[in-house]
Amino acid sequence: MDRSISPKPFWFRYRYYLIGALLFLSLIVYILIVSTGGQKLRIDLENIVVAEARQDKFLEYLNVEGIVQPILTVKINTLESGRVDRIVAEGGMMVDEGDTILVLSNPELLRTIEDQRDEWERQRITFRQQEIEMEQKSINLRQQTLQNTYELNRLAKSFALDQEEFEMGVISKAQLEVKRDEFEYRKKSTALQLEGLRGDSISSRLRQELMKNEVEQAGKKFLRVQQRADHLVVRAPVSGQLSSVEATPGQQVGGSTTIGEIKILEPFKLYTQLDEYYIDRIVSGLPAYAIVGAERYPLRITKVVPEVRDRSFEVDLVFSGERPENIRIGKAFRVQIELDQAEEAVIIPRGDFFPVTGGQWIFRINEAGTKAVRVPIAIGRQNPQHYEVISGLANGDRVILSGYNTFGEAAELLLKQ
Repeated sequence: MDRSISPKPFWFRYRYYLIGALLFLSLIVYILIVSTGGQKLRIDLENIVVAEARQDKFLEYLNVEGIVQPILTVKINTLESGRVDRIVAEGGMMVDEGDTILVLSNPELLRTIEDQRDEWERQRITFRQQEIEMEQKSINLRQQTLQNTYELNRLAKSFALDQEEFEMGVISKAQLEVKRDEFEYRKKSTALQLEGLRGDSISSRLRQELMKNEVEQAGKKFLRVQQRADHLVVRAPVSGQLSSVEATPGQQVGGSTTIGEIKILEPFKLYTQLDEYYIDRIVSGLPAYAIVGAERYPLRITKVVPEVRDRSFEVDLVFSGERPENIRIGKAFRVQIELDQAEEAVIIPRGDFFPVTGGQWIFRINEAGTKAVRVPIAIGRQNPQHYEVISGLANGDRVILSGYNTFGEAAELLLKQ
């Protein structure tokens, strides 16, 4: 007897097609969710650094390395050319101002000095000879003037007597006229001679002044040349430590040649370089500290070089109080430069999120600690340990500081305990 077979249900006959269609729809939904919503990434809490934002005092400062240098380095230059005859001081020695560094020899300069001295002596002798001649000439003129004056007085008395004799009729009028002419001639001659004596006296004084000036100029010229001989001895211009002497015996050096340096050691200074970002905020007088272990030694900025090279600029600091005992030239100290006064702010520790996000966003963990989502933030000031958060976080918020290079484009992190 035949048994009737009931037909199978629709879903059973087409179950494979239905399963495939369901998987396809699930894939479409997943793609839509991913394309319209943020990506999620599951991470382990042990592999990241978590910190808490907190309200605290924020001090903006820089941590840099300061190199101990002398406060001033003075060049030692030769003032005269010559051959190095003898080196007296060696590099590393402490010298006082005026101490001999080295001695030069210059035979040509010594001959020039001798020639100038001989010329000065000749001018002095010539001046003295001419001075004696002028004095002798002046004496002769005064003697002649005295003689003529005596003769004039004698003639004046004789002419007065002749006038009386003429009135008495002893001599004729013609004889009186002869006596008058002789007296007038002698009178005019004596006046001219006196005038010539005065002119000669003035001329002699002028000639003496000119010759005296010439001799004095020759003497000054000789002294200047003689001083050049003193310059053959190169001396320390200041007191300090002689760093080196760049010369050897027998070496020929020219004038104005640098042959060494002297470092003035008191006080020392610290030299450092800062990023150009801070050039508008670093000024002379700004406080700083040299950190040696647990000790802090006060410093102040004394010099800021405004020229930027290789994206940095140079700064000098000096100790404004007690200084470390083990300070040496070339030794490095950690220097903390304070840029502002401490102020209340929301701060978070530094982390590798900043180079990736540019300080524009960060992952904030929810209260349950199960996930972290991106939140926009604004970073203000910073120091070597903390960032100041201007907006986006509140006191007590927990954030992720590390691992941002591995998060990719994830907008949400699922945290595994």
